[in-house]
Amino acid sequence: MKLFHSVRTTIAVLAVAAVPVVAVPATASADTGCQTAWGSLPEASNRVSNATLATVRAGRHACFDRVVFDVTSTPTSYSARYVPDVYRAGAGHLVPLRGGAKLKIMLGVRAFDDAGHWAFQPPNQEELANVAGYRTLRQISYAGDTEGAAWVGIGVRARLPFRMFTLDGPGSGSRIVIDIAHRW
Repeated sequence: MKLFHSVRTTIAVLAVAAVPVVAVPATASADTGCQTAWGSLPEASNRVSNATLATVRAGRHACFDRVVFDVTSTPTSYSARYVPDVYRAGAGHLVPLRGGAKLKIMLGVRAFDDAGHWAFQPPNQEELANVAGYRTLRQISYAGDTEGAAWVGIGVRARLPFRMFTLDGPGSGSRIVIDIAHRW
């Protein structure tokens, strides 16, 4: 019996020793996996500035879709939250948005520039950026402006995690960025 136990132990040790050991760099999981556990609760910043909205752009990334609001000066206030529907600022009309979820974005920007002209006049208020073929984004639509704020509705495939922040540039302006994850 002792001999049988000893042979069985020796075979088990040899079997474990035969398994190759592969070294995996510590960064491998971060490079191959998406770190997008941001959450879907409202986000906001209360900075004050004299900025006006210049352009709206969209981009695709491996783990998220991005919307960029270019503003003319220092970072400004913003807020983002999921809502059942987005309504036009001041008028109360429904802003129809494609997608299973809707984000309501407030940008603390002026409607008029220093010369008294409308600062942001998109060619198509219902489609601020072409998001055809995007994995998460379905539509970006202008929802009007009120005193010191512009409103934008974003149609999203589903209620997914997002994050919102500011970046410097381009030029003397800044950017308000919202990233919306492809999945939870």
